Amino acid sequence: MHKLIILVALLISLPAHAGAQSEEPLSASVQAALHKTVSDGAAPRLVFASTTDANIWMAEMSQRLEKRMPDRKVRQDFLKTVHYEASRAGLDPQMVLGLIQVESGFKKYAVSSAGARGYMQVMPFWVKNIGTPDQNLFHIRTNLRYGCTILRHYLDIEKGDLYRALGRYNGSLGRPEYPNLVIGAWRNGWAYPSKIGKAASAPLS
Repeated sequence: MHKLIILVALLISLPAHAGAQSEEPLSASVQAALHKTVSDGAAPRLVFASTTDANIWMAEMSQRLEKRMPDRKVRQDFLKTVHYEASRAGLDPQMVLGLIQVESGFKKYAVSSAGARGYMQVMPFWVKNIGTPDQNLFHIRTNLRYGCTILRHYLDIEKGDLYRALGRYNGSLGRPEYPNLVIGAWRNGWAYPSKIGKAASAPLS
């Protein structure tokens, strides 16, 4: 565990970590469902049982993220969008924050050697397959919408197995290093009391 914490800490200063999400054929029904999901234009919002819970979560996460995102408005917009997109996809927002830390170190314009882009290091072929030409993967909401949608898609393929879904996301299916880094970042940097911070799972619509 000590070695894992060191690896996660070192990763923060590294360039984009993404491998290469594999471009695989999509059935017409899956393609249509994913297209509908990434095209929805509903405004991001925090998904909590009460405003008090939402404010507590925002204050806590904002404090943790401040060194990486000094601008308060940018930071709060980012966190609100992460929480909404993760919740909408039925993902834990804290896990998504751990993934972003590993993938891009919270760098909006990060680009991997494989060409993956933005906070969640989304491969451009996804826009061609399920999006529209005007969608910009460096746009905060577009990037987070695609990233959460893709991870949800992989989780469905893997019947809820997060380790295998993360491997698919990174293009390293079957190898433990990447899933361990994401889980480590999630648990060691972004864990939050479930009685307050548990996001409502929302079906994709």
